[in-house]
Amino acid sequence: MNSWVNSAEILGSDLPLELSGTGNRRALLMDALREAVRSGRLAPGTRLPPYRSLAADLGLARNTVADAYAELVAEGWLAARQGSGTRVAERAAPVTPVHRPRTPERVARPVHDLVQGQPDPSVFPRTAWLASARRALAAAPDDAFGPGDPHGRPELRRALAGYLARVRGVRAAPDRIVLCSGAAHGLRLLAEVVGGPWAAEEYGLPFHRELLASHGVGTRPLGVDADGARVDGLTRHDRAVLLTPAHQFPTGGPLHPERRAAVVDWARATGGLVVEDDYDGEFRYDRQPVGAVQGLDPEHVVLLGSVSKSLSPALRIGWMVLPQRLVAPVVAAKGEREPFSSATEQLTLADFIESGAYDRQVRRMRQRHRRRRDQLVAALHARAPHVRVTGISAGLHAVLELPPGTERSAVRAAAWQGLAVEGLGDYLHPGAEHRTVAGASVVPHRDGLVVGYATPAESAYPEALDVLCRSLPPVSPPPAPAAPQPPAAP
Repeated sequence: MNSWVNSAEILGSDLPLELSGTGNRRALLMDALREAVRSGRLAPGTRLPPYRSLAADLGLARNTVADAYAELVAEGWLAARQGSGTRVAERAAPVTPVHRPRTPERVARPVHDLVQGQPDPSVFPRTAWLASARRALAAAPDDAFGPGDPHGRPELRRALAGYLARVRGVRAAPDRIVLCSGAAHGLRLLAEVVGGPWAAEEYGLPFHRELLASHGVGTRPLGVDADGARVDGLTRHDRAVLLTPAHQFPTGGPLHPERRAAVVDWARATGGLVVEDDYDGEFRYDRQPVGAVQGLDPEHVVLLGSVSKSLSPALRIGWMVLPQRLVAPVVAAKGEREPFSSATEQLTLADFIESGAYDRQVRRMRQRHRRRRDQLVAALHARAPHVRVTGISAGLHAVLELPPGTERSAVRAAAWQGLAVEGLGDYLHPGAEHRTVAGASVVPHRDGLVVGYATPAESAYPEALDVLCRSLPPVSPPPAPAAPQPPAAP
Protein backbone atom coordinates (compact mmCIF):
# COMPACT_ATOMS: atom_id res chain seq x y z
CA MET A 1 0.00 0.00 0.00
CA ASN A 2 1.32 3.49 -0.83
CA SER A 3 1.99 6.11 1.82
CA TRP A 4 -0.97 8.39 2.37
CA VAL A 5 -1.76 11.48 4.44
CA ASN A 6 -5.26 12.74 5.20
CA SER A 7 -6.49 15.19 7.80
CA ALA A 8 -9.80 16.03 9.42
CA GLU A 9 -10.83 18.85 11.71
CA ILE A 10 -11.86 17.57 15.14
CA LEU A 11 -15.11 19.28 16.14
CA GLY A 12 -14.04 22.63 14.77
CA SER A 13 -10.94 22.76 17.01
CA ASP A 14 -8.60 23.23 14.04
CA LEU A 15 -6.68 20.22 15.30
CA PRO A 16 -5.59 18.18 12.28
CA LEU A 17 -5.59 14.42 12.70
CA GLU A 18 -2.89 13.09 10.43
CA LEU A 19 -2.63 9.48 9.34
CA SER A 20 0.59 8.83 7.53
CA GLY A 21 2.57 5.76 6.63
CA THR A 22 1.80 2.39 5.15
CA GLY A 23 -0.15 -0.54 6.41
CA ASN A 24 -3.55 -1.22 7.88
CA ARG A 25 -5.64 1.99 7.91
CA ARG A 26 -7.50 1.10 11.11
CA ALA A 27 -4.16 0.63 12.91
CA LEU A 28 -2.87 3.96 11.53
CA LEU A 29 -6.01 5.75 12.70
CA MET A 30 -5.70 4.21 16.19
CA ASP A 31 -2.03 5.25 16.41
CA ALA A 32 -2.91 8.81 15.40
CA LEU A 33 -5.68 9.07 18.01
CA ARG A 34 -3.47 7.61 20.75
CA GLU A 35 -0.72 10.09 19.94
CA ALA A 36 -3.19 12.99 19.99
CA VAL A 37 -4.34 11.96 23.48
CA ARG A 38 -0.79 11.32 24.75
CA SER A 39 0.46 14.70 23.56
CA GLY A 40 -2.49 16.57 25.06
CA ARG A 41 -3.87 17.76 21.72
CA LEU A 42 -7.02 15.82 22.58
CA ALA A 43 -7.84 16.70 26.18
CA PRO A 44 -9.83 14.43 28.53
CA GLY A 45 -13.54 14.84 27.84
CA THR A 46 -13.10 16.01 24.23
CA ARG A 47 -15.97 14.75 22.13
CA LEU A 48 -14.94 13.07 18.89
CA PRO A 49 -16.97 13.35 15.70
CA PRO A 50 -19.38 10.57 14.80
CA TYR A 51 -17.56 7.79 13.04
CA ARG A 52 -19.53 8.40 9.85
CA SER A 53 -18.32 12.04 9.71
CA LEU A 54 -14.72 11.14 10.45
CA ALA A 55 -14.82 8.35 7.88
CA ALA A 56 -16.05 10.79 5.23
CA ASP A 57 -13.40 13.38 6.13
CA LEU A 58 -10.57 10.87 6.02
CA GLY A 59 -11.81 8.88 3.06
CA LEU A 60 -12.09 5.70 5.11
CA ALA A 61 -14.74 3.03 5.30
CA ARG A 62 -17.25 3.57 8.11
CA ASN A 63 -16.50 0.16 9.60
CA THR A 64 -12.79 1.03 9.77
CA VAL A 65 -13.46 4.09 11.95
CA ALA A 66 -16.15 2.33 14.02
CA ASP A 67 -13.80 -0.58 14.75
CA ALA A 68 -10.97 1.81 15.70
CA TYR A 69 -13.27 3.68 18.12
CA ALA A 70 -14.47 0.39 19.66
CA GLU A 71 -10.97 -0.94 20.26
CA LEU A 72 -9.76 2.33 21.76
CA VAL A 73 -12.75 2.27 24.10
CA ALA A 74 -11.76 -1.28 25.15
CA GLU A 75 -8.18 -0.10 25.73
CA GLY A 76 -9.33 2.80 27.90
CA TRP A 77 -8.29 5.67 25.63
CA LEU A 78 -11.87 6.61 24.76
CA ALA A 79 -15.22 6.37 26.52
CA ALA A 80 -18.57 5.84 24.85
CA ARG A 81 -21.97 6.39 26.43
CA GLN A 82 -25.41 6.15 24.93
CA GLY A 83 -26.60 9.62 23.94
CA SER A 84 -23.30 11.45 24.57
CA GLY A 85 -21.14 10.12 21.76
CA THR A 86 -17.50 9.09 21.96
CA ARG A 87 -15.13 11.16 24.07
CA VAL A 88 -11.54 11.07 25.24
CA ALA A 89 -11.57 9.14 28.53
CA GLU A 90 -11.36 11.15 31.74
CA ARG A 91 -7.97 10.78 33.41
CA ALA A 92 -5.07 12.92 34.56
CA ALA A 93 -3.68 15.28 31.93
CA PRO A 94 -0.62 13.87 30.14
CA VAL A 95 2.76 14.76 31.58
CA THR A 96 4.87 16.98 29.35
CA PRO A 97 7.62 14.69 28.04
CA VAL A 98 11.19 15.42 29.11
CA HIS A 99 13.69 14.73 26.38
CA ARG A 100 16.44 12.83 28.15
CA PRO A 101 17.84 9.32 27.98
CA ARG A 102 15.50 6.79 29.53
CA THR A 103 17.17 4.64 32.19
CA PRO A 104 15.72 1.63 34.01
CA GLU A 105 15.21 3.83 37.11
CA ARG A 106 12.98 6.18 35.10
CA VAL A 107 10.74 3.49 33.60
CA ALA A 108 7.20 4.13 34.80
CA ARG A 109 5.92 1.60 37.29
CA PRO A 110 2.27 0.66 37.55
CA VAL A 111 0.24 2.44 40.20
CA HIS A 112 -1.69 -0.74 41.04
CA ASP A 113 -0.41 -4.32 41.00
CA LEU A 114 -2.74 -7.26 40.48
CA VAL A 115 -0.07 -9.58 39.06
CA GLN A 116 -0.20 -12.97 40.74
CA GLY A 117 2.71 -14.40 42.66
CA GLN A 118 3.15 -13.09 46.17
CA PRO A 119 1.30 -11.99 49.30
CA ASP A 120 1.26 -8.40 50.46
CA PRO A 121 4.76 -7.96 51.97
CA SER A 122 3.42 -5.66 54.67
CA VAL A 123 1.67 -8.57 56.40
CA PHE A 124 4.85 -10.56 57.12
CA PRO A 125 4.63 -11.58 60.81
CA ARG A 126 7.70 -9.68 61.97
CA THR A 127 7.08 -9.85 65.71
CA ALA A 128 6.36 -13.59 65.77
CA TRP A 129 9.26 -14.30 63.39
CA LEU A 130 11.65 -12.31 65.58
CA ALA A 131 10.50 -14.23 68.65
CA SER A 132 11.17 -17.53 66.88
CA ALA A 133 14.57 -16.29 65.70
CA ARG A 134 15.61 -15.43 69.26
CA ARG A 135 14.53 -18.82 70.59
CA ALA A 136 16.12 -20.69 67.68
CA LEU A 137 19.47 -18.91 68.02
CA ALA A 138 19.54 -19.41 71.77
CA ALA A 139 18.96 -23.17 71.37
CA ALA A 140 21.03 -23.70 68.19
CA PRO A 141 23.76 -26.36 68.42
CA ASP A 142 27.29 -25.37 67.45
CA ASP A 143 27.18 -27.34 64.19
CA ALA A 144 24.44 -25.01 62.93
CA PHE A 145 27.19 -22.46 62.30
CA GLY A 146 29.38 -24.86 60.33
CA PRO A 147 29.48 -25.61 56.57
CA GLY A 148 26.00 -27.13 56.53
CA ASP A 149 24.33 -30.36 55.40
CA PRO A 150 22.91 -30.50 51.84
CA HIS A 151 19.89 -32.36 53.27
CA GLY A 152 19.03 -29.23 55.29
CA ARG A 153 18.79 -28.71 59.04
CA PRO A 154 17.32 -31.76 60.79
CA GLU A 155 15.24 -29.53 63.08
CA LEU A 156 13.31 -28.09 60.11
CA ARG A 157 12.97 -31.46 58.37
CA ARG A 158 11.40 -32.92 61.52
CA ALA A 159 9.06 -29.95 61.90
CA LEU A 160 8.00 -30.17 58.24
CA ALA A 161 7.40 -33.92 58.40
CA GLY A 162 4.91 -33.42 61.22
CA TYR A 163 3.26 -30.35 59.70
CA LEU A 164 2.85 -31.80 56.18
CA ALA A 165 1.43 -35.06 57.56
CA ARG A 166 -1.11 -33.17 59.67
CA VAL A 167 -2.16 -30.50 57.14
CA ARG A 168 -1.52 -32.00 53.69
CA GLY A 169 -1.81 -35.76 54.29
CA VAL A 170 1.82 -36.31 53.27
CA ARG A 171 3.52 -39.59 54.20
CA ALA A 172 7.20 -38.94 54.84
CA ALA A 173 9.88 -39.38 57.46
CA PRO A 174 12.34 -36.49 57.93
CA ASP A 175 15.02 -38.38 56.01
CA ARG A 176 12.81 -38.22 52.86
CA ILE A 177 12.80 -34.40 52.97
CA VAL A 178 15.53 -32.36 51.26
CA LEU A 179 15.48 -28.61 51.78
CA CYS A 180 16.11 -26.24 48.89
CA SER A 181 15.89 -22.53 48.19
CA GLY A 182 12.43 -22.74 46.62
CA ALA A 183 10.33 -24.72 44.16
CA ALA A 184 12.44 -23.55 41.21
CA HIS A 185 15.60 -24.87 42.87
CA GLY A 186 13.83 -28.18 43.47
CA LEU A 187 12.85 -28.40 39.81
CA ARG A 188 16.46 -27.78 38.73
CA LEU A 189 17.66 -30.65 40.90
CA LEU A 190 14.95 -33.01 39.67
CA ALA A 191 15.68 -32.12 36.03
CA GLU A 192 19.32 -33.07 36.56
CA VAL A 193 18.52 -36.33 38.33
CA VAL A 194 15.45 -37.56 36.40
CA GLY A 195 16.14 -36.30 32.88
CA GLY A 196 13.45 -35.84 30.25
CA PRO A 197 11.11 -35.62 28.54
CA TRP A 198 8.42 -34.39 30.91
CA ALA A 199 4.73 -33.70 30.43
CA ALA A 200 3.27 -30.51 31.89
CA GLU A 201 -0.14 -28.87 32.11
CA GLU A 202 -0.80 -26.72 29.05
CA TYR A 203 -1.38 -23.76 31.37
CA GLY A 204 1.41 -23.13 33.86
CA LEU A 205 4.33 -20.90 34.79
CA PRO A 206 6.49 -20.17 31.72
CA PHE A 207 9.45 -19.79 34.10
CA HIS A 208 9.18 -23.44 35.13
CA ARG A 209 9.09 -24.65 31.53
CA GLU A 210 12.04 -22.43 30.63
CA LEU A 211 13.97 -23.64 33.68
CA LEU A 212 13.48 -27.28 32.70
CA ALA A 213 14.44 -26.53 29.09
CA SER A 214 17.65 -24.82 30.24
CA HIS A 215 18.60 -28.14 31.87
CA GLY A 216 17.89 -30.15 28.75
CA VAL A 217 14.42 -31.31 29.77
CA GLY A 218 11.73 -30.64 27.19
CA THR A 219 8.07 -30.52 28.13
CA ARG A 220 5.00 -31.36 26.13
CA PRO A 221 1.56 -30.04 27.05
CA LEU A 222 -1.29 -31.96 28.62
CA GLY A 223 -4.77 -30.56 28.06
CA VAL A 224 -6.51 -28.87 31.00
CA ASP A 225 -10.25 -28.68 31.63
CA ALA A 226 -12.55 -28.12 34.59
CA ASP A 227 -11.32 -31.39 36.17
CA GLY A 228 -7.65 -30.44 35.96
CA ALA A 229 -4.97 -31.99 33.77
CA ARG A 230 -5.95 -34.57 31.16
CA VAL A 231 -3.62 -37.23 32.54
CA ASP A 232 -4.99 -39.76 30.06
CA GLY A 233 -2.56 -38.12 27.62
CA LEU A 234 0.50 -39.45 29.46
CA THR A 235 2.65 -42.05 27.67
CA ARG A 236 5.44 -44.48 28.49
CA HIS A 237 7.92 -42.05 26.94
CA ASP A 238 7.29 -39.42 29.62
CA ARG A 239 9.85 -39.60 32.42
CA ALA A 240 7.85 -37.28 34.69
CA VAL A 241 4.77 -35.09 34.77
CA LEU A 242 4.58 -31.67 36.46
CA LEU A 243 1.16 -31.04 38.03
CA THR A 244 -0.61 -28.57 40.36
CA PRO A 245 -3.32 -30.94 41.65
CA ALA A 246 -4.71 -28.98 44.60
CA HIS A 247 -5.41 -25.82 42.55
CA GLN A 248 -4.41 -25.91 38.90
CA PHE A 249 -2.23 -22.96 38.09
CA PRO A 250 -3.53 -20.66 36.81
CA THR A 251 -6.98 -21.88 35.65
CA GLY A 252 -8.06 -22.78 39.20
CA GLY A 253 -9.60 -26.27 39.16
CA PRO A 254 -8.53 -29.20 41.38
CA LEU A 255 -7.47 -32.51 39.86
CA HIS A 256 -10.49 -34.84 39.81
CA PRO A 257 -10.24 -37.85 42.18
CA GLU A 258 -10.34 -40.30 39.25
CA ARG A 259 -7.47 -38.47 37.59
CA ARG A 260 -5.47 -38.41 40.85
CA ALA A 261 -5.76 -42.19 40.95
CA ALA A 262 -5.03 -42.49 37.22
CA VAL A 263 -1.79 -40.51 37.37
CA VAL A 264 -0.54 -42.69 40.22
CA ASP A 265 -1.44 -45.81 38.20
CA TRP A 266 0.53 -44.37 35.26
CA ALA A 267 3.58 -43.78 37.44
CA ARG A 268 3.46 -47.31 38.86
CA ALA A 269 3.01 -48.93 35.45
CA THR A 270 5.74 -46.97 33.66
CA GLY A 271 8.20 -46.11 36.42
CA GLY A 272 7.44 -42.44 35.77
CA LEU A 273 7.51 -39.69 38.38
CA VAL A 274 4.70 -37.35 39.42
CA VAL A 275 6.09 -33.94 40.46
CA GLU A 276 3.40 -32.28 42.60
CA ASP A 277 3.81 -28.52 42.91
CA ASP A 278 1.84 -27.79 46.09
CA TYR A 279 2.29 -24.04 45.68
CA ASP A 280 -0.84 -22.91 47.60
CA GLY A 281 -2.34 -26.15 48.89
CA GLU A 282 -3.13 -24.63 52.32
CA PHE A 283 -5.33 -21.88 50.92
CA ARG A 284 -8.77 -23.29 50.17
CA TYR A 285 -11.73 -21.20 51.34
CA ASP A 286 -14.90 -23.15 50.62
CA ARG A 287 -13.89 -26.38 52.36
CA GLN A 288 -10.91 -28.17 53.89
CA PRO A 289 -7.97 -28.42 51.48
CA VAL A 290 -7.71 -31.66 49.52
CA GLY A 291 -4.78 -33.80 50.64
CA ALA A 292 -1.65 -34.09 48.52
CA VAL A 293 -1.40 -36.74 45.79
CA GLN A 294 1.89 -37.76 47.44
CA GLY A 295 -0.11 -39.47 50.16
CA LEU A 296 -1.41 -41.99 47.58
CA ASP A 297 2.04 -43.26 46.65
CA PRO A 298 5.16 -41.77 48.30
CA GLU A 299 7.45 -43.90 46.09
CA HIS A 300 6.23 -42.39 42.82
CA VAL A 301 5.35 -38.80 43.76
CA VAL A 302 7.61 -35.86 44.66
CA LEU A 303 5.96 -33.07 46.63
CA LEU A 304 7.41 -29.57 46.10
CA GLY A 305 6.57 -26.80 48.55
CA SER A 306 7.85 -23.50 49.90
CA VAL A 307 6.94 -20.57 52.14
CA SER A 308 6.75 -18.09 49.25
CA LYS A 309 2.93 -17.86 49.41
CA SER A 310 2.38 -18.40 53.13
CA LEU A 311 5.18 -16.14 54.45
CA SER A 312 7.41 -14.46 51.89
CA PRO A 313 9.40 -15.32 48.75
CA ALA A 314 12.30 -13.41 50.30
CA LEU A 315 12.98 -16.25 52.77
CA ARG A 316 14.14 -18.64 49.99
CA ILE A 317 13.13 -21.80 51.84
CA GLY A 318 11.51 -24.73 50.05
CA TRP A 319 11.37 -28.49 50.35
CA MET A 320 11.12 -31.69 48.37
CA VAL A 321 9.46 -34.78 49.82
CA LEU A 322 11.16 -37.52 47.80
CA PRO A 323 10.82 -41.23 47.07
CA GLN A 324 13.56 -43.06 48.94
CA ARG A 325 15.43 -43.93 45.74
CA LEU A 326 15.84 -40.24 44.80
CA VAL A 327 17.12 -38.86 48.10
CA ALA A 328 20.81 -39.70 47.57
CA PRO A 329 20.91 -38.61 43.88
CA VAL A 330 19.21 -35.29 44.68
CA VAL A 331 21.56 -34.60 47.59
CA ALA A 332 24.53 -35.40 45.34
CA ALA A 333 23.18 -33.07 42.65
CA LYS A 334 22.76 -30.35 45.23
CA GLY A 335 26.46 -30.61 46.07
CA GLU A 336 28.52 -30.04 49.16
CA ARG A 337 29.06 -26.34 48.43
CA GLU A 338 25.68 -25.48 46.95
CA PRO A 339 24.43 -22.12 48.27
CA PHE A 340 22.01 -23.44 50.86
CA SER A 341 19.17 -21.61 52.54
CA SER A 342 20.49 -19.86 55.64
CA ALA A 343 20.81 -22.29 58.54
CA THR A 344 19.59 -19.65 60.99
CA GLU A 345 16.46 -19.05 58.91
CA GLN A 346 15.86 -22.80 58.72
CA LEU A 347 16.09 -23.00 62.51
CA THR A 348 13.78 -20.02 62.85
CA LEU A 349 11.19 -21.60 60.55
CA ALA A 350 11.39 -24.86 62.53
CA ASP A 351 10.57 -22.97 65.74
CA PHE A 352 7.90 -20.94 63.92
CA ILE A 353 6.14 -24.17 62.90
CA GLU A 354 6.50 -26.00 66.20
CA SER A 355 5.35 -23.01 68.28
CA GLY A 356 2.09 -22.84 66.33
CA ALA A 357 2.92 -19.42 64.84
CA TYR A 358 2.92 -20.84 61.32
CA ASP A 359 -0.59 -22.26 61.72
CA ARG A 360 -1.79 -18.91 63.07
CA GLN A 361 -0.22 -17.05 60.14
CA VAL A 362 -1.79 -19.42 57.58
CA ARG A 363 -5.23 -18.98 59.20
CA ARG A 364 -4.78 -15.22 59.17
CA MET A 365 -3.76 -15.19 55.52
CA ARG A 366 -6.56 -17.60 54.58
CA GLN A 367 -9.12 -15.20 56.05
CA ARG A 368 -7.50 -12.21 54.35
CA HIS A 369 -7.30 -13.85 50.93
CA ARG A 370 -10.84 -15.18 51.17
CA ARG A 371 -12.06 -11.66 51.95
CA ARG A 372 -10.07 -10.29 49.01
CA ARG A 373 -11.55 -12.85 46.65
CA ASP A 374 -15.07 -12.13 47.91
CA GLN A 375 -14.50 -8.41 47.27
CA LEU A 376 -13.39 -9.19 43.72
CA VAL A 377 -16.46 -11.34 43.05
CA ALA A 378 -18.77 -8.70 44.53
CA ALA A 379 -17.22 -5.90 42.45
CA LEU A 380 -17.63 -7.90 39.26
CA HIS A 381 -21.21 -8.82 40.13
CA ALA A 382 -22.06 -5.14 40.59
CA ARG A 383 -20.12 -3.62 37.70
CA ALA A 384 -19.35 -6.36 35.19
CA PRO A 385 -21.83 -9.21 35.71
CA HIS A 386 -21.00 -10.59 32.26
CA VAL A 387 -17.45 -11.44 33.46
CA ARG A 388 -17.25 -14.74 35.34
CA VAL A 389 -14.69 -15.80 37.96
CA THR A 390 -13.62 -19.36 37.17
CA GLY A 391 -12.09 -22.09 39.33
CA ILE A 392 -12.55 -22.97 42.97
CA SER A 393 -12.46 -20.55 45.90
CA ALA A 394 -8.78 -20.94 46.75
CA GLY A 395 -5.31 -19.52 46.42
CA LEU A 396 -3.99 -16.01 45.88
CA HIS A 397 -5.37 -15.37 42.39
CA ALA A 398 -8.47 -15.83 40.26
CA VAL A 399 -9.10 -16.06 36.53
CA LEU A 400 -11.71 -13.79 34.96
CA GLU A 401 -13.30 -15.30 31.86
CA LEU A 402 -13.55 -12.72 29.06
CA PRO A 403 -15.42 -12.64 25.75
CA PRO A 404 -13.38 -14.13 22.90
CA GLY A 405 -10.86 -11.77 21.38
CA THR A 406 -10.83 -9.22 24.23
CA GLU A 407 -7.94 -10.36 26.43
CA ARG A 408 -5.12 -8.28 24.94
CA SER A 409 -7.22 -5.11 24.72
CA ALA A 410 -8.24 -5.54 28.39
CA VAL A 411 -4.58 -5.89 29.44
CA ARG A 412 -3.68 -2.78 27.43
CA ALA A 413 -6.62 -0.83 28.86
CA ALA A 414 -5.50 -1.75 32.38
CA ALA A 415 -1.90 -0.73 31.66
CA TRP A 416 -3.03 2.64 30.29
CA GLN A 417 -4.81 3.27 33.61
CA GLY A 418 -1.79 2.26 35.69
CA LEU A 419 -2.85 -1.31 36.55
CA ALA A 420 -0.55 -4.29 36.10
CA VAL A 421 -2.46 -7.48 35.34
CA GLU A 422 -1.71 -10.48 33.12
CA GLY A 423 -3.64 -12.29 30.44
CA LEU A 424 -4.37 -16.00 30.67
CA GLY A 425 -2.64 -16.49 27.32
CA ASP A 426 0.69 -15.54 28.93
CA TYR A 427 0.64 -18.91 30.69
CA LEU A 428 -0.22 -21.14 27.73
CA HIS A 429 2.39 -23.73 26.75
CA PRO A 430 3.77 -22.81 23.30
CA GLY A 431 3.24 -26.38 22.14
CA ALA A 432 -0.48 -26.09 22.94
CA GLU A 433 -1.19 -23.39 20.40
CA HIS A 434 -2.87 -25.91 18.12
CA ARG A 435 -4.30 -29.31 18.88
CA THR A 436 -6.20 -31.73 16.70
CA VAL A 437 -9.67 -32.63 17.94
CA ALA A 438 -11.92 -34.86 15.82
CA GLY A 439 -9.66 -34.23 12.84
CA ALA A 440 -9.77 -30.43 13.15
CA SER A 441 -7.04 -28.08 14.37
CA VAL A 442 -8.20 -26.03 17.36
CA VAL A 443 -6.60 -23.41 19.57
CA PRO A 444 -7.20 -24.33 23.23
CA HIS A 445 -6.62 -20.82 24.57
CA ARG A 446 -9.57 -19.06 26.13
CA ASP A 447 -9.51 -15.35 26.85
CA GLY A 448 -9.13 -14.30 30.46
CA LEU A 449 -7.26 -12.23 33.04
CA VAL A 450 -5.17 -13.72 35.84
CA VAL A 451 -5.86 -11.43 38.80
CA GLY A 452 -3.54 -11.66 41.81
CA TYR A 453 -5.67 -10.25 44.62
CA ALA A 454 -3.16 -10.88 47.43
CA THR A 455 -0.44 -8.37 46.54
CA PRO A 456 -1.92 -4.86 47.07
CA ALA A 457 -1.89 -3.23 50.47
CA GLU A 458 -5.27 -3.15 52.21
CA SER A 459 -5.75 0.56 51.50
CA ALA A 460 -4.88 0.19 47.80
CA TYR A 461 -7.05 -2.82 47.00
CA PRO A 462 -10.44 -1.07 46.50
CA GLU A 463 -8.97 1.38 44.00
CA ALA A 464 -7.18 -1.46 42.18
CA LEU A 465 -10.53 -3.24 41.82
CA ASP A 466 -12.11 -0.04 40.52
CA VAL A 467 -9.45 0.30 37.81
CA LEU A 468 -9.81 -3.40 36.96
CA CYS A 469 -13.57 -3.05 36.44
CA ARG A 470 -13.05 0.00 34.24
CA SER A 471 -10.61 -1.99 32.10
CA LEU A 472 -12.94 -4.89 31.37
CA PRO A 473 -14.63 -5.17 27.98
CA PRO A 474 -18.29 -4.19 27.83
CA VAL A 475 -21.09 -6.64 27.20
CA SER A 476 -21.06 -7.75 23.59
CA PRO A 477 -24.04 -6.17 21.79
CA PRO A 478 -26.75 -8.61 20.73
CA PRO A 479 -26.82 -9.46 17.04
CA ALA A 480 -28.93 -7.11 14.94
CA PRO A 481 -32.30 -8.58 13.96
CA ALA A 482 -32.53 -9.79 10.42
CA ALA A 483 -34.12 -7.35 8.01
CA PRO A 484 -37.68 -8.34 7.06
CA GLN A 485 -37.89 -9.98 3.71
CA PRO A 486 -40.34 -8.67 1.11
CA PRO A 487 -43.21 -11.02 0.39
CA ALA A 488 -42.64 -13.37 -2.48
CA ALA A 489 -44.21 -12.39 -5.76
CA PRO A 490 -47.40 -14.33 -6.48
